[in-house]
Amino acid sequence: MRRLPGIVIKSFSLLVVLACVPILSAQTGSPSTMVDPMIGTGPDGHTFPGATVPFGMVQLSPDTQIRSFRQSYKWAAGYRYEDTTILGFSHTHFSGAGHSDLGDVLLQPISGDVRLEPGDIDKPGSGYRSRFSHESEKAAPGYYAVSLLDYGIQAELTATARVGVHRYSYPSDKPARVLMDLRSSIYNYPGKVLWSRIRVRPDGTVTGMRETRGWAPGRQLYFAIRFSQPMKGHSLYDREPLPVEYHGFRTPGTTAEDTQSIEGRGLIASFDFGMVKEALVVKVAISPVSEDSAVANMDAEVPAFDFDAVHKAATSAWDRQLGLIDFKAEPAMLKNLYTALYHSLLAPSLSMDVDGGYRGPDNQVHYAKGFRYVSSLSLWDTYRAEQPLMTLIEPEQRTSDLIQSLLASQRESPFGILPIWQFQGIEAWCMIGYHAVPEIADAYVKGIRGFDADEALKAMVASANYGPYGNLEEYKKLGYVPVDHDAEAASKTVEYAFDDWTIARMAQAMKRTDIAATFDRRAANWKNNFNASDGFVEPRLANGEFRKPFDPTRAGEDSGFTEGNAWQYSWYQPQDEQGLIQLLGGKQQLIAKLDAMFDAKVDPAKYADVEDMAGMMGQYVHGNEPSHHLAYLYDYAGEPLRTQERLRQIVESQYRPTPDGLVGNDDLGQMSAWMIFTSLGFYPVAPGSNEYVIGRPFVSRAALHLPNGKTLTVVAENLSSSNAFIQSVTLNGKPLTRTFVRHEELMRGGELHFVMSSKADATWSTQPHEAPYSMTK
Repeated sequence: MRRLPGIVIKSFSLLVVLACVPILSAQTGSPSTMVDPMIGTGPDGHTFPGATVPFGMVQLSPDTQIRSFRQSYKWAAGYRYEDTTILGFSHTHFSGAGHSDLGDVLLQPISGDVRLEPGDIDKPGSGYRSRFSHESEKAAPGYYAVSLLDYGIQAELTATARVGVHRYSYPSDKPARVLMDLRSSIYNYPGKVLWSRIRVRPDGTVTGMRETRGWAPGRQLYFAIRFSQPMKGHSLYDREPLPVEYHGFRTPGTTAEDTQSIEGRGLIASFDFGMVKEALVVKVAISPVSEDSAVANMDAEVPAFDFDAVHKAATSAWDRQLGLIDFKAEPAMLKNLYTALYHSLLAPSLSMDVDGGYRGPDNQVHYAKGFRYVSSLSLWDTYRAEQPLMTLIEPEQRTSDLIQSLLASQRESPFGILPIWQFQGIEAWCMIGYHAVPEIADAYVKGIRGFDADEALKAMVASANYGPYGNLEEYKKLGYVPVDHDAEAASKTVEYAFDDWTIARMAQAMKRTDIAATFDRRAANWKNNFNASDGFVEPRLANGEFRKPFDPTRAGEDSGFTEGNAWQYSWYQPQDEQGLIQLLGGKQQLIAKLDAMFDAKVDPAKYADVEDMAGMMGQYVHGNEPSHHLAYLYDYAGEPLRTQERLRQIVESQYRPTPDGLVGNDDLGQMSAWMIFTSLGFYPVAPGSNEYVIGRPFVSRAALHLPNGKTLTVVAENLSSSNAFIQSVTLNGKPLTRTFVRHEELMRGGELHFVMSSKADATWSTQPHEAPYSMTK
């Protein structure tokens, strides 16, 4: 997704699998105990460690530093492992985003005096932030705890889908207070808060709202708060200067103990409880619709102040979801995989109230009937592997909800197109392509229903033909996007062409041959940016000429590419890799190009200011999605052994079970989904093809409990650090003599059996194989 510059480029080494290391599985403990939410909270992963439930609307987590807009990239999830202070706990976050927003309704428990500003990190006691130590932190699915050292407070967090639940244990000799700062936001900048409100109702319920002009403009969020102990008093403040005549509200800095409500753009509240002997439980419900809807969400999901019951239910929900796959592997790999599965199950997140109310891209309230409205749609990332993973393990409810949400958003869009990058119903217009299209097409051709296919195809075509978006008008006219009119032109051309191919696939399945023919032709447009004289996709001018001079290593502003360069994008035609082979002059030429990419000598400093070029291996960039399928392309050229070698190189250098264990943004589960598929031995190179390309497994055994009641078991016999290559593959006892497996084969259940050997004995790689899907078949 769109990121800010200044990324540190680095890679990691995964622990080598040793023969003496025990092989473990989730059967040795509940699946949730295998997860470490701290993975990825370090330099580039941008994950958060807090409490949530699968696909929950509330994602309650600590915020450590909220910086100005230009300094916020590193804190896109609100938390960064190397920080030493906590501002408080807010209720909305993205997992692994490269841009950000959210951080709504920040609460900070305080003992003693109230300070209304965050204060200086290097000056303890200068503000309301508190120091903390990782030694006191505990993070698990559905639970987070930490000691706030400056206050002597133990804070615990858990959640339901729409309600965050806090439990604060205060020292007995100081007044207990809770501070709420409605100014605080992730990706902060002056004027971001357009308006906010706090009300203290007669029964002690606190409600309010905030409207921001952040990444998604005009986003509204409402909240309701209840405390397990009665307030002894409260103070409301507005800290932003406003003209006296502005709505007639009080001047900044005024304490308002005598009022029950306040409105403005710089609101803070302090809720006072005096000396407390028992832990204070705080329930915070959110709603995209209204304060009363937030109250209804709370009443429906958390009627009692029973923190332990909510925590237990959250853990059970995670165990059910994580139990969809039972991995058996050495400990470090097991932790990586269950955490990857956990991260894959965080988004798209629920974005509607218990009565079905949600806010659409027109910023109006609508009601979902027969489905759950979801948002946080990082579609440029998730169409590649994260959503295809859901078609395997969550095809009916989760995928159907997603597609119905996409279609509802298209109906409500002022432009009549499907979402591009949407959260809480509001469009952010981030990244390129119209990648809601492959998510819908991939589901349909896999037989997933529960939505109106005719409406879906119509919406897909409308999105692909909306000329004002992303220079689509010129793309339709010229067959490519000209770089003299668009700085990301070459990337857009190849990504549009793949999206077009998926429209053709769905139209063919629906017997709409007219639409299929049109988009089949458009699917070949990637060739219009391919220069056969040097074997690269290149930026092309409106007059038809390739732009000169051309440097395949050029990335960044005005390069013609999105967060990358020609070395990554020249092999982005998943629908037609055999066509690429033909243009290159043969299979050996593709192999040579791929080897040159992986083995290139690169100075990372050259790309230090390019958005998200992290995890570099030569010119391969695992920290960014356009590279994610590249290791599998050797299969298309008849060299599966090279795929296996490159996958080992990637996994061992790019993933490890530590806070700095993700080399790039997790991007709402895409980096994690790549690891899950790769560990199983296959990957969806071309979503919509119904084929998964064989790589090599990284687990000795895995059982996928499919939604149709069947189980697919993956076995890697003889797997070890020395036996890392495939000797043979069978599917339900029959030899597999192709380098792909079909979706319908996996859904029948049974056993995909790999026999692993040393490289010298990897005889499966020397056999002739049928190549995966290609337009030229």
